Amino acid sequence: MATSSTTSSRGTSAGRRNTGRKTRRTTARRRPQATTTSTQRTSVERVGELAERAALVPVGATLLARDNLVSTVRDLGTRYRTLASFERELKRYERRGATARNRFERQVRRTRTSLERQLRQRRNRVQRTVRQNRRRLETEVRSARKDIEKQSGIVGDRVEKLVSNAQDLLSSSS
Repeated sequence: MATSSTTSSRGTSAGRRNTGRKTRRTTARRRPQATTTSTQRTSVERVGELAERAALVPVGATLLARDNLVSTVRDLGTRYRTLASFERELKRYERRGATARNRFERQVRRTRTSLERQLRQRRNRVQRTVRQNRRRLETEVRSARKDIEKQSGIVGDRVEKLVSNAQDLLSSSS
């Protein structure tokens, strides 16, 4: 079955093979022209292109800035053409400023209140801790004093007992 729709050992159909040859021929014809134009550009031409580009970029940027300035001036001219429109814009700016000021004042008040609350909480916590520590210390001092008084009483009793025993021994030995 050797028809035009069957594929050859290369995997392409007979019809495609002819088209591929044509494409290869036209590409082969174009290649030398493309390579010759890129090799024909000299370094002098490249430098010239770079210099031209370096000169045109600032000119274009300047023209763009000029267009923006003209547009802005036109907008201002139409916006403030009459005294009434000018006053309207002033009132608008004043309202916006007042809103920003009020928002800032609220934020400052909120921050101040928060800081005062934190300070109160910390102060109360420190005072509570100092009171607890003072009570604990006073309790420990009282208990130590009682222990010392008790120990001194016991030591005093022992000393008296030893003294009386010593006197008894001295009186019995004499």
